[in-house]
Amino acid sequence: MSKRHPIVVVTGSSGAGTTTVKRTFDNIFRREGYRAAVIEGDAFHRYDRKEMKAEMRRAEDNGGFLSHFGPQANLWAELGKQFDAYARTGHFKTRYYLHNDEEAAPYQQEAGTFTPWRDHIEDSELLFYEGLHGCIQDGEINLHQFADLKIGVVPIINLEWIQKIHRDTKDRGYSMEAVQDVILRRMHDYVHYVCPQFAHTDINFQRVAVVDTSNPFIARDIPSAGESLVVIRFKNPRGIDFPYLLSMIDQSFMSRANTIVVPGQKMDLAMQLILTPLIVRLMEIKRAQYS
Repeated sequence: MSKRHPIVVVTGSSGAGTTTVKRTFDNIFRREGYRAAVIEGDAFHRYDRKEMKAEMRRAEDNGGFLSHFGPQANLWAELGKQFDAYARTGHFKTRYYLHNDEEAAPYQQEAGTFTPWRDHIEDSELLFYEGLHGCIQDGEINLHQFADLKIGVVPIINLEWIQKIHRDTKDRGYSMEAVQDVILRRMHDYVHYVCPQFAHTDINFQRVAVVDTSNPFIARDIPSAGESLVVIRFKNPRGIDFPYLLSMIDQSFMSRANTIVVPGQKMDLAMQLILTPLIVRLMEIKRAQYS
């Protein structure tokens, strides 16, 4: 953690909706006038698309498995170095993973490849990470120790799968069978590496559908915001003004002493109300170091 160079982490599984949450943070940063540097979690995968397919085949031939959720396919130690570098200096190194032709075109590269590593030396007031592994702890690797604010995005698993299936088949061109195979192959790493992160997050946003999601593989549509609730859990509720939140968010209620439930269509509002004061406080602490 760093008072002078704070780090905000949003972590969640593939298809959890972290990209949507990133837009909310972008709005907060823009409205409050904060300059945020960004690290995308996909930049710290170890292999590009072709390499990953080859490594997966090699693992299967040897009776093992490989997934983007696990340590063998990621550069967690390198990500930790960049978090540490930013916390100390305000600078870091990163790259971009180009998911599709649209993202790849400006770089004149193929989809599924990485841009070259580059030093991020532009002036910024905080670092924002969004991806799969922002709070990983594995052996000597401990990423959550660097973050000043840790947010988990965790839909119930069937809803998460529905979102992933629709994104990967409609936006990324994968077949249903390929997506099912990925879900099955990742399950071990999901249980052992993705889920444990949410014990370290300060706040978890969990979307729960109120329509039938019992078979995510035949769902024609992603349940809408109006067809869901959002369960918001605070690791430490001290200082959270729950009466204010209940008064500002219509139809919200407390389910536990550290948990508020809001209508799905109010998730962005809830995030704005909850996260803005926390980020403002980080900036106040930061600026106090220079006064």
